[in-house]
Amino acid sequence: MLVASIFAVGLLLCIEFDLFYFTGVSGLEEQRVTVAEAIGLTCLLAICVVAFVIRRLREARVESQRAVVIDQQMQELRKQALRDPLTDLANRRAVLERLNETHDPDSQHAFFLLDLNDFKSVNDTFGHTIGDSVLQVVAERFKRITRPSDLLARLGGDEFAMLVNDVDRAGAEALGARLLASLSNRIWVDGIGHDVGVSIGVVFIPSDGVATPEILSNADIAMYRAKKVGKSAMVFFGDLGEDAEASTHVS
Repeated sequence: MLVASIFAVGLLLCIEFDLFYFTGVSGLEEQRVTVAEAIGLTCLLAICVVAFVIRRLREARVESQRAVVIDQQMQELRKQALRDPLTDLANRRAVLERLNETHDPDSQHAFFLLDLNDFKSVNDTFGHTIGDSVLQVVAERFKRITRPSDLLARLGGDEFAMLVNDVDRAGAEALGARLLASLSNRIWVDGIGHDVGVSIGVVFIPSDGVATPEILSNADIAMYRAKKVGKSAMVFFGDLGEDAEASTHVS
Protein backbone atom coordinates (compact mmCIF):
# COMPACT_ATOMS: atom_id res chain seq x y z
CA MET A 1 0.00 0.00 0.00
CA LEU A 2 2.81 2.40 0.91
CA VAL A 3 4.78 1.59 -2.24
CA ALA A 4 1.68 2.03 -4.41
CA SER A 5 1.00 5.41 -2.85
CA ILE A 6 4.57 6.52 -3.46
CA PHE A 7 4.38 5.31 -7.05
CA ALA A 8 1.18 7.29 -7.61
CA VAL A 9 2.76 10.39 -6.13
CA GLY A 10 5.74 9.96 -8.42
CA LEU A 11 3.53 9.77 -11.49
CA LEU A 12 1.59 12.85 -10.42
CA LEU A 13 4.85 14.73 -10.03
CA CYS A 14 5.89 13.67 -13.50
CA ILE A 15 2.64 14.99 -14.94
CA GLU A 16 2.82 18.18 -12.90
CA PHE A 17 6.29 19.04 -14.16
CA ASP A 18 5.55 17.90 -17.73
CA LEU A 19 8.03 15.08 -17.74
CA PHE A 20 5.90 13.25 -20.32
CA TYR A 21 6.27 15.07 -23.63
CA PHE A 22 5.75 14.20 -27.29
CA THR A 23 7.97 15.19 -30.22
CA GLY A 24 6.52 13.34 -33.16
CA VAL A 25 7.44 9.76 -33.98
CA SER A 26 10.78 9.96 -32.36
CA GLY A 27 8.98 11.55 -29.39
CA LEU A 28 7.35 8.22 -28.66
CA GLU A 29 10.76 6.77 -28.09
CA GLU A 30 11.68 9.79 -26.00
CA GLN A 31 8.38 9.37 -24.11
CA ARG A 32 9.20 5.76 -23.34
CA VAL A 33 12.60 6.79 -22.00
CA THR A 34 11.04 9.50 -19.88
CA VAL A 35 8.41 7.13 -18.44
CA ALA A 36 11.13 4.59 -17.64
CA GLU A 37 13.12 7.26 -15.90
CA ALA A 38 10.03 8.38 -13.99
CA ILE A 39 9.32 4.84 -12.91
CA GLY A 40 12.94 4.41 -11.86
CA LEU A 41 12.90 7.63 -9.87
CA THR A 42 9.60 6.65 -8.26
CA CYS A 43 10.98 3.24 -7.30
CA LEU A 44 14.10 4.87 -5.89
CA LEU A 45 11.91 7.24 -3.92
CA ALA A 46 9.86 4.32 -2.68
CA ILE A 47 12.98 2.45 -1.61
CA CYS A 48 14.29 5.51 0.24
CA VAL A 49 10.99 6.09 2.02
CA VAL A 50 10.61 2.43 2.97
CA ALA A 51 14.20 2.35 4.24
CA PHE A 52 13.54 5.50 6.26
CA VAL A 53 10.35 4.05 7.74
CA ILE A 54 12.09 0.78 8.63
CA ARG A 55 14.93 2.69 10.26
CA ARG A 56 12.51 4.82 12.28
CA LEU A 57 10.60 1.73 13.38
CA ARG A 58 13.84 0.09 14.51
CA GLU A 59 14.89 3.26 16.35
CA ALA A 60 11.46 3.46 17.99
CA ARG A 61 11.74 -0.17 19.08
CA VAL A 62 15.21 0.42 20.50
CA GLU A 63 14.00 3.54 22.31
CA SER A 64 11.01 1.62 23.67
CA GLN A 65 13.25 -1.21 24.89
CA ARG A 66 15.63 1.31 26.45
CA ALA A 67 12.70 2.99 28.22
CA VAL A 68 11.57 -0.39 29.58
CA VAL A 69 15.08 -1.16 30.85
CA ILE A 70 15.37 2.26 32.50
CA ASP A 71 11.95 1.82 34.12
CA GLN A 72 12.96 -1.61 35.43
CA GLN A 73 16.22 -0.19 36.79
CA MET A 74 14.35 2.64 38.51
CA GLN A 75 11.91 0.18 40.06
CA GLU A 76 14.80 -1.98 41.25
CA LEU A 77 16.56 1.04 42.76
CA ARG A 78 13.37 2.04 44.54
CA LYS A 79 12.90 -1.52 45.77
CA GLN A 80 16.45 -1.57 47.13
CA ALA A 81 15.90 1.80 48.77
CA LEU A 82 12.98 0.31 50.70
CA ARG A 83 14.70 -2.95 51.71
CA ASP A 84 17.00 -3.89 54.55
CA PRO A 85 20.08 -5.47 52.91
CA LEU A 86 20.83 -7.83 55.80
CA THR A 87 17.42 -9.48 56.20
CA ASP A 88 15.76 -8.54 52.89
CA LEU A 89 12.82 -7.19 54.87
CA ALA A 90 11.33 -3.76 54.39
CA ASN A 91 13.29 -0.98 56.10
CA ARG A 92 12.38 2.05 58.21
CA ARG A 93 11.70 4.20 55.17
CA ALA A 94 9.18 1.68 53.84
CA VAL A 95 7.42 1.62 57.22
CA LEU A 96 7.20 5.41 57.36
CA GLU A 97 5.76 5.53 53.84
CA ARG A 98 3.15 2.89 54.67
CA LEU A 99 2.17 4.57 57.93
CA ASN A 100 1.72 7.87 56.11
CA GLU A 101 -0.67 6.11 53.73
CA THR A 102 -2.74 4.47 56.49
CA HIS A 103 -5.61 6.91 56.92
CA ASP A 104 -8.75 4.79 56.60
CA PRO A 105 -10.99 5.67 59.58
CA ASP A 106 -13.33 2.76 58.81
CA SER A 107 -10.62 0.10 59.26
CA GLN A 108 -8.51 -0.83 62.26
CA HIS A 109 -4.85 -1.61 61.80
CA ALA A 110 -2.24 -2.72 64.31
CA PHE A 111 1.37 -1.59 64.48
CA PHE A 112 3.77 -3.93 66.29
CA LEU A 113 7.12 -2.65 67.51
CA LEU A 114 9.46 -5.54 68.34
CA ASP A 115 12.76 -5.19 70.16
CA LEU A 116 14.99 -8.23 70.77
CA ASN A 117 16.10 -9.04 74.30
CA ASP A 118 19.67 -10.03 75.18
CA PHE A 119 20.84 -9.46 71.62
CA LYS A 120 23.57 -7.07 72.72
CA SER A 121 25.26 -9.88 74.63
CA VAL A 122 25.35 -11.94 71.43
CA ASN A 123 27.19 -9.18 69.59
CA ASP A 124 29.51 -8.47 72.51
CA THR A 125 30.39 -12.13 73.08
CA PHE A 126 30.46 -13.61 69.59
CA GLY A 127 30.91 -10.61 67.29
CA HIS A 128 28.75 -8.85 64.75
CA THR A 129 29.06 -11.58 62.13
CA ILE A 130 27.32 -14.07 64.42
CA GLY A 131 24.94 -11.33 65.49
CA ASP A 132 23.96 -10.69 61.88
CA SER A 133 23.30 -14.39 61.38
CA VAL A 134 21.03 -14.39 64.43
CA LEU A 135 19.12 -11.42 63.02
CA GLN A 136 18.63 -13.28 59.75
CA VAL A 137 17.20 -16.29 61.58
CA VAL A 138 14.88 -14.02 63.56
CA ALA A 139 13.70 -12.40 60.33
CA GLU A 140 12.97 -15.78 58.77
CA ARG A 141 10.94 -16.88 61.79
CA PHE A 142 8.92 -13.67 61.73
CA LYS A 143 8.35 -14.09 57.98
CA ARG A 144 6.65 -17.44 58.51
CA ILE A 145 4.03 -15.71 60.64
CA THR A 146 3.43 -12.72 58.40
CA ARG A 147 0.53 -12.61 55.95
CA PRO A 148 1.21 -11.36 52.39
CA SER A 149 -0.83 -8.23 53.13
CA ASP A 150 1.21 -7.39 56.25
CA LEU A 151 4.37 -5.30 56.25
CA LEU A 152 7.30 -6.80 58.15
CA ALA A 153 10.37 -4.60 58.52
CA ARG A 154 13.68 -4.25 60.26
CA LEU A 155 13.97 -0.70 61.55
CA GLY A 156 17.64 -1.03 62.42
CA GLY A 157 19.84 -2.81 64.95
CA ASP A 158 17.73 -5.40 66.76
CA GLU A 159 14.43 -3.57 66.26
CA PHE A 160 11.68 -4.87 63.98
CA ALA A 161 8.18 -3.68 63.12
CA MET A 162 5.02 -5.11 61.64
CA LEU A 163 2.00 -3.29 60.24
CA VAL A 164 -1.10 -5.48 60.10
CA ASN A 165 -4.18 -4.40 58.18
CA ASP A 166 -7.80 -5.01 59.18
CA VAL A 167 -7.23 -6.74 62.49
CA ASP A 168 -9.19 -6.73 65.75
CA ARG A 169 -7.94 -7.16 69.31
CA ALA A 170 -8.29 -10.95 69.25
CA GLY A 171 -6.40 -11.20 65.97
CA ALA A 172 -3.62 -8.93 67.25
CA GLU A 173 -3.30 -10.97 70.45
CA ALA A 174 -3.07 -14.21 68.46
CA LEU A 175 -0.44 -12.75 66.16
CA GLY A 176 1.57 -11.40 69.09
CA ALA A 177 1.48 -14.81 70.76
CA ARG A 178 2.88 -16.43 67.62
CA LEU A 179 5.63 -13.82 67.40
CA LEU A 180 6.63 -14.49 71.01
CA ALA A 181 6.52 -18.26 70.46
CA SER A 182 8.67 -18.01 67.32
CA LEU A 183 11.68 -17.05 69.46
CA SER A 184 11.02 -19.48 72.29
CA ASN A 185 13.36 -21.99 70.67
CA ARG A 186 17.09 -21.42 70.75
CA ILE A 187 18.74 -19.98 67.64
CA TRP A 188 21.69 -22.04 66.45
CA VAL A 189 24.57 -20.48 64.52
CA ASP A 190 27.78 -22.41 63.84
CA GLY A 191 26.92 -24.99 66.46
CA ILE A 192 26.30 -22.43 69.20
CA GLY A 193 22.81 -21.82 70.61
CA HIS A 194 21.56 -18.33 71.41
CA ASP A 195 18.55 -17.48 73.56
CA VAL A 196 16.92 -14.34 72.23
CA GLY A 197 13.54 -13.08 73.34
CA VAL A 198 11.42 -10.19 72.12
CA SER A 199 9.45 -7.35 73.71
CA ILE A 200 6.44 -6.15 71.73
CA GLY A 201 4.51 -2.91 71.91
CA VAL A 202 1.21 -2.75 70.01
CA VAL A 203 -0.68 0.32 68.82
CA PHE A 204 -4.06 0.28 67.12
CA ILE A 205 -4.68 2.72 64.29
CA PRO A 206 -6.62 5.01 64.51
CA SER A 207 -7.74 4.57 68.14
CA ASP A 208 -4.22 4.84 69.63
CA GLY A 209 -2.83 7.28 67.09
CA VAL A 210 -3.16 8.54 63.53
CA ALA A 211 -0.09 10.66 62.81
CA THR A 212 3.07 8.67 62.15
CA PRO A 213 5.16 10.28 64.96
CA GLU A 214 2.34 9.57 67.42
CA ILE A 215 2.08 5.94 66.34
CA LEU A 216 5.82 5.38 66.67
CA SER A 217 6.01 7.15 70.03
CA ASN A 218 3.09 5.23 71.53
CA ALA A 219 4.42 1.92 70.22
CA ASP A 220 7.78 2.74 71.80
CA ILE A 221 6.10 3.43 75.15
CA ALA A 222 4.25 0.11 75.03
CA MET A 223 7.37 -1.79 73.96
CA TYR A 224 9.48 -0.46 76.85
CA ARG A 225 6.68 -1.33 79.24
CA ALA A 226 6.82 -4.88 77.84
CA LYS A 227 10.55 -5.00 78.59
CA LYS A 228 9.77 -4.32 82.23
CA VAL A 229 7.26 -7.17 82.33
CA GLY A 230 9.67 -9.95 81.52
CA LYS A 231 12.03 -11.58 79.06
CA SER A 232 9.40 -11.93 76.34
CA ALA A 233 6.15 -10.02 76.66
CA MET A 234 3.61 -7.98 74.71
CA VAL A 235 1.85 -4.81 75.86
CA PHE A 236 -0.98 -2.94 74.15
CA PHE A 237 -0.68 0.82 74.37
CA GLY A 238 -4.42 1.15 74.93
CA ASP A 239 -4.14 -0.91 78.13
CA LEU A 240 -1.70 1.50 79.77
CA GLY A 241 -4.26 4.22 80.48
CA GLU A 242 -2.88 6.88 82.82
CA ASP A 243 0.54 5.22 82.78
CA ALA A 244 0.73 5.87 79.04
CA GLU A 245 -0.17 9.53 79.55
CA ALA A 246 2.49 9.86 82.24
CA SER A 247 5.10 8.26 80.00
CA THR A 248 4.14 10.61 77.18
CA HIS A 249 4.59 13.68 79.39
CA VAL A 250 7.95 12.43 80.68
CA SER A 251 9.26 11.75 77.16
